[in-house]
Amino acid sequence: MSHLDPHGSAEPRGWDSPDAPAPAPVPALPWPEPEIDPGRWDRRPAALPDAYAEVPAPSRPHADVAAAGEPAAMNGHRDPDDSEYPTTQLEPVRDVEPEPEPARPSGRRQRGRRRAGADRPPTQQPVPSRAGRNLPAAIAVGVGLGALIVVPLFFYRTAFLVVVAAAVAIGMWEMARAVRRSGAHPPLVPLIAGGVLTIGLAWFSGPDALSLGLLVTVLGTMVWRLGDGPGGFQRDLTAATLIAVYVPFLAGFAALLAAVPEDGDLRVLVTLAAVVLSDTGGYAAGVSFGKHPMAPSISPKKSWEGFAGSVTAAALGSALLLWLLLDVAPWWGALFGLAVSGAAVLGDLAESMIKRDLGVKDMSNLLPGHGGLMDRLDSILFALPTAYLLLAVFVPVLE
Repeated sequence: MSHLDPHGSAEPRGWDSPDAPAPAPVPALPWPEPEIDPGRWDRRPAALPDAYAEVPAPSRPHADVAAAGEPAAMNGHRDPDDSEYPTTQLEPVRDVEPEPEPARPSGRRQRGRRRAGADRPPTQQPVPSRAGRNLPAAIAVGVGLGALIVVPLFFYRTAFLVVVAAAVAIGMWEMARAVRRSGAHPPLVPLIAGGVLTIGLAWFSGPDALSLGLLVTVLGTMVWRLGDGPGGFQRDLTAATLIAVYVPFLAGFAALLAAVPEDGDLRVLVTLAAVVLSDTGGYAAGVSFGKHPMAPSISPKKSWEGFAGSVTAAALGSALLLWLLLDVAPWWGALFGLAVSGAAVLGDLAESMIKRDLGVKDMSNLLPGHGGLMDRLDSILFALPTAYLLLAVFVPVLE
């Protein structure tokens, strides 16, 4: 049946006429043109198996599909009411994250341990002492340091001056290294040079020269620091002044004690003996009976029981030593021991406060069982001026 002419003509037109020749075929184009070749591009694909069904996306109106010029089946949008595609009724597949597996213990054993068995008992680990240090190593190092001091003191006193100067140089290096954690950078060269000069002046010229050496050290450090510019000048100079007063100035009193011609070696000996007795008595009493902390925010391991042991041991030992060596009455010797022990404990607390403020446990690892040299000099440095003052009263120097 021929189509009616919309313009009113009843005759068939064009290729609708049975006598009209067939039109020439339209050549295939390499790009999609639905208007020219609708049969090739507007072909609805066959229904896919359920295994390849796509997860339905939110549908959009058919008007949008038509406006986009795409068939509804090719752009992945289907009407929810379209029953021709049963896979659209399935729940979308969501990814489920697997539960994390529990962490497996490492196959390597800790260093220094071995597995225990029926024929192999577990390895016994060394238990640290209550003092928090290696006691045998501490005793061995302490004996060595004592010999290094006492031998030159009695056999060649000038060598004792060299030992004191070397200890001052090492102590200043440890202090300068420790304060760098706070951001301060005191110049080390003028500090060490001024510290050694201070010890020499005290040895050869007495107390006035000791104060002069401290002044020269501080001024020399200030001039040296000017070359690094104004940044952090006040901070660096404050740290340098603290080091100059704490190490070479206080250690200079050891040179003053040893420089006494008649009995300088004995004065140094009774001072060091009082400090050693104080440390030993405090350690023994603290480990055995220590229950009440003395300064928990500064040094938690120091107790009032340990302090009582320190002053008791120093008083008894100093009363005996001063009576035998320097012919001082025992009660004056006991007073000497009490004062030196109190100064030694204060010196230990002062260094503990400095280390806690800087966030370090030891000044260095130079001495096994002790830490740094300053960790051994802390109590001695505060005891030296105290001993010098009291001995100047109890045993005056004859001019």
